Amino acid sequence: MIRLRAWRWLAALACLLAASALGTSPARATSPPVPDASAPLTIWHAYRGVEQATLDALLASYDGDVEVLAIPYDAFGSKLAAAIPLGEGPDLFIDSHERLGDFIHRGLVAPLPPDALEEAAYAPQALTAVTLPDTEGHPRRWAAPMSMKSLALYVNTELLPEVPATLEGFEALTETLPEGVFPLAWEANSAYAHAAILGAYGIELLTAEGDFGMRGDAAARSLQLVMDLLDAKVLPEDADGALVADLFRSGKAAAVISGPWLAGDLPASLHYEIRRLPAIGDAAQHRASGATPETEESPAPMRPLLTVESLMLSPRGATHPRAAALLAHLTSAEAGRRRARDARALSARTDAPPPSADAFLRAFQAQAAVATPMPAVRAMRAVWEPASRAIRKTLRRDVTPAKALEEAARRFQEVRRPPPPPKDPTFFLAILGALSLFGALTLLHRARQPAMRARLRASLPAYRYVIHGVLLVGLLVLGPILVGAATALFAGQPHQMYYVGLDNFVDILTARSGPLFASGSFYLVLIVTVAWTACNVVLHLAIGVTLALVLSRPLLKLKSVYRVLLIVPWSVPSYVTALAWKGMFHRQFGAVTGIIQSVNDVFGTEIEPIAWFATFSTSFAANLTTNVWLGFPFMMVVTLGALTAVPKDVLEAAEVDGATPLQRLWHVTLPMIKPTMIPATVLGSIWTFNMFNVVFLVSGGEPDGTTDILISEAYRWAFTREARYGYAAAYAVLIFLILAGASTAGARWIDRSKERA
Repeated sequence: MIRLRAWRWLAALACLLAASALGTSPARATSPPVPDASAPLTIWHAYRGVEQATLDALLASYDGDVEVLAIPYDAFGSKLAAAIPLGEGPDLFIDSHERLGDFIHRGLVAPLPPDALEEAAYAPQALTAVTLPDTEGHPRRWAAPMSMKSLALYVNTELLPEVPATLEGFEALTETLPEGVFPLAWEANSAYAHAAILGAYGIELLTAEGDFGMRGDAAARSLQLVMDLLDAKVLPEDADGALVADLFRSGKAAAVISGPWLAGDLPASLHYEIRRLPAIGDAAQHRASGATPETEESPAPMRPLLTVESLMLSPRGATHPRAAALLAHLTSAEAGRRRARDARALSARTDAPPPSADAFLRAFQAQAAVATPMPAVRAMRAVWEPASRAIRKTLRRDVTPAKALEEAARRFQEVRRPPPPPKDPTFFLAILGALSLFGALTLLHRARQPAMRARLRASLPAYRYVIHGVLLVGLLVLGPILVGAATALFAGQPHQMYYVGLDNFVDILTARSGPLFASGSFYLVLIVTVAWTACNVVLHLAIGVTLALVLSRPLLKLKSVYRVLLIVPWSVPSYVTALAWKGMFHRQFGAVTGIIQSVNDVFGTEIEPIAWFATFSTSFAANLTTNVWLGFPFMMVVTLGALTAVPKDVLEAAEVDGATPLQRLWHVTLPMIKPTMIPATVLGSIWTFNMFNVVFLVSGGEPDGTTDILISEAYRWAFTREARYGYAAAYAVLIFLILAGASTAGARWIDRSKERA
């Protein structure tokens, strides 16, 4: 008789599903059917507020049936990628032009008809932004430009009636502005914002050949310029978008560099103007070699990146008879003027200029004239992370600018390197097929046994109660897990994945052929993850058990109030708590720095504010503090429940025998709650091992990715590094194997401990 344990049945089923997944070719876009001319057009967008209202008004004036769907911006690209290849989704959609390269590669967008645009009516930089080569290398227009956005200078006219002509000129304002007011603020750590400075030096983030552009002496000098401004207290440290807006709103920054989106967050009582970004005098001697001797001596204007919001056609929309008419309606000069008037959006058309009285849009129009369209090629997605890390490392003085840029170029090449070559899946499919056949034959053999059939008939009434749950769990839980595990055996882009066997795992476990413990390697991240989990679980247990013991004392008053207050950290969403703690750890404006300053004032000490995310130890401590705050209530609640099951007569007997309170705790209470605490500890360890929110939102992996854990590293490979879904899935499988192995080993250790006891 062939006997098979339950886990082997599951393994056979998993093999069957995996084999079917491996044997199925990745979904590819097919030629969409020609839609009915009477069918309504569908348009997707990510607008909100006044922009959405303006779009709805424009669609209401269109003579035709249109269905509109607003999708959150963060999910917009993924929704398009999921719907369009299946012939579903929108006929037209509105998105930023920098995604065009990826959309073209995935077949999500179709080129515009040759006569779709009145090219003479558009700003040249807007047309440049939406022009990319097709599969044959011929330049095509892939979208209809609607509006343009770039960074510009916001000036508080009450604090700064006269604006310096150059960026270096802001240093003199530190002596004339009120105390505590910064002359200038922007997101200095951001590669997007720093690109405006690079433009003054004649440098692009991405070269025309698709290579990393932040190289050489000029790029290093651009970073040194920002360092000098930070040293001179011209700029605040570690400024993000929220801090820049807060400083400008509160009058703590005389000027800020931001885009048109900032205006919606500013109060009506604030008097400000929009100006072009200042020039950079230092850039003159570092400009591109094509500069003439006359221009080399003059300050170079900052050239921010230009984003062009555009209307795009899906492959299905390109075949719809009425799509061209709707595209022309939404991109007409009248539509551009209406968006400028109602939504204050700078039109990409030259025949729809901003109203003469609108100084806001006219200033952004002047800035857009010298802006550089953001490259729309797919390689641009791989630039942001290494460039931003190089900027942050330089501004923290961890390494020299040249060293940081050299490392950033290496990381860019690492992300851009080709995936493993395809492999023949025949051997692997044969093994899976054999296992699947073995499982099927075993099921058939057992089904033919009379005793098995009798038990099955007796169990049929019970199956009717659980079958729906089994199907739902299999469909919603087991299915995605198996598909995700199978994805680890593939490589390539999501729409063109191919089988590579175990190459993803080999690449991860060999640290991508680099040093085993280099920054970002699997083994270094694993060490950090284990240390992170161990420290958190120990503190969760220590604090949770201690508080539970205090709250369980019968003579303690207001116990219910204390319990509610101590559960609050657990009840607040983790991402809200993480962002709050991140703000408290800010070096200049955080609550922790405020406490340090108060201590200095009271005791006359000279404790320096801590740059929490500048070193591994302090950044790890910031993450740890946040997660301990989130995690101890769970252990406290579990311990409180366990303590209610401790018999009072046992404790009284121990007390009669002369046991001290500490002895009763150690020899009676803790051993009796141990069976309850062990599963809670295992569950807490698994949660902490995969605690993505805290690591990603508090430290963001800083400094230089050293505080990343395995789950955040997997996220980066999936969503910020060329969409390597197969590589990220391999990380997920390794995480599962580590947790499964650790849980199994722990369970066996507990069983052996019970046997010895």
